[in-house]
Amino acid sequence: MVREKLSLYDTTLRDGAQTQGVDFSLEDKLLIAQQLDVLGIDYVEAGYPGANPTDTRLYAEDRKLGTKFTAFGMTKRAGRSISNDPGFQALLAAKADAICLVGKTWDFHVDVALGSTLEENLAGIRDSVAAVVESGREALLDCEHFFDGYKANPDYALSCAKAAYEAGASWVVLCDTNGGTLPEEVEAIVGEVVKHVPGDHLGIHVHNDTDNGVANSLAAVRAGARQIQGTLNGLGERCGNANLTSIIPTLMLKPGYAERFETGVTPDKLRTLTHASRILDEVLNRAPNRHAPYVGESAFAHKGGIHVSAVQKDPRTYEHVPPESVGNLRKLLVSDQGGRSSILAQLDRIGIAVPKDDPRIGRLLDEVKEREAVGYAYEAAEASFELLARRMLGNVPQFFDVDSFRVLVERRHNALGRLVTISEATVKVTIDGEAVMSVGEGNGPVNALDNALRKDLGPYQSYIDDLELVDYKVRILTGGTDAVTRVLIESRDGEGNRWFTVGVSPNIVDASFEALLDSINYKLIRDGAPAP
Repeated sequence: MVREKLSLYDTTLRDGAQTQGVDFSLEDKLLIAQQLDVLGIDYVEAGYPGANPTDTRLYAEDRKLGTKFTAFGMTKRAGRSISNDPGFQALLAAKADAICLVGKTWDFHVDVALGSTLEENLAGIRDSVAAVVESGREALLDCEHFFDGYKANPDYALSCAKAAYEAGASWVVLCDTNGGTLPEEVEAIVGEVVKHVPGDHLGIHVHNDTDNGVANSLAAVRAGARQIQGTLNGLGERCGNANLTSIIPTLMLKPGYAERFETGVTPDKLRTLTHASRILDEVLNRAPNRHAPYVGESAFAHKGGIHVSAVQKDPRTYEHVPPESVGNLRKLLVSDQGGRSSILAQLDRIGIAVPKDDPRIGRLLDEVKEREAVGYAYEAAEASFELLARRMLGNVPQFFDVDSFRVLVERRHNALGRLVTISEATVKVTIDGEAVMSVGEGNGPVNALDNALRKDLGPYQSYIDDLELVDYKVRILTGGTDAVTRVLIESRDGEGNRWFTVGVSPNIVDASFEALLDSINYKLIRDGAPAP
């Protein structure tokens, strides 16, 4: 049986960025875009060039991703030509494979929000889509408020969708922008639209205001839509967008969809889903939803004695899909078996071969549990986990020893009479029996420590010259001024490789230094630096 292709479109970095409290940096967007590329997403909409400096920089160069890197923007302004609309010109100048335009399809919005005529709005949709197609990029139209518009004036909503398709849009995307439409309504309305716009050019983009985002997306697919737009972890304004983290495994693992459709996500790529979900949460500096379907820490956790006994006999008794199919892990809360298999799976992933009955596995598991109990999080800090595992398994060279470090913070008036705060750090290390002391300054204590530590590592200096710290996140784990702090550091080398390390301490500088040390040691090991 030949399966139909379903296109997956992620807008975490654009629509998801409208979530209250979410603000992506350029590095954040690049990291998440690369993770989505690895996952096998067809389109990644990462921002709105011209709307802010971060997104303008993001689309200023070719990001060389396998996914279709997509820019978002508005159809041309009413009363202006394409050439006389600066916002639209910024969109056309973007280094993007595709451009997704948003256009009004609810007559109420055309009148109230745009203050335009219905025909002028239609002309704007046609002209804008045609301009994108003429530029050589793929054009998509998000039909904003389509379902509300269809219920109010079906003829006009349909005319907008048809205008985009006839102008050359590869995808006409029906949006439930207010998120209030129910699955039976979505299925019925999409079923009518496919009579006018072919389903293989029709997409669905819904919000989750009735907690039906996933159900509405699947309803649209059943009715004929062949593209689904959504976000990782359901990120989005108000109650969020349709959650691709739930939609993707449902499409792949549930027979009614898996037997009929295929996506760009292969079974191997699907096993990166949990990792992608956790990475996004770490980037946002928030705790993952432990009860999230498929990817949550509790999604395959079993506590009741009868449940645990049955799962040990056959996991299908209490699990609807295998946890490893989405990169998650089974947790048996009355046994350490789940923990042992977790450790073995991670060791296998990083290329460390250890027999299953090796007693060191139990010791490593106990160490991980003890560390996670005080705040370490190794799911998003795989470099630190690898170092810990290698140390306990006895195969990590001791490249250098840190004898001591000191940080001074001074607030003073500079030569211009302005009040400034300067940090200075001193680090003493021993390398192959030789003591080395380095001093560094920075705009903060962690920056000063970083500069001092990497200033002179003797024979290892050439290995870390291209090492760059690109992100630094702090999470307070307990309350009060004596709170325990977790620091997560993202590092990158000259070839674009990235890795994460973690440190935990009541002292934020100490936690930061621990993560810095792990970052350097990981790079030395990975690049094959010789042991002293």
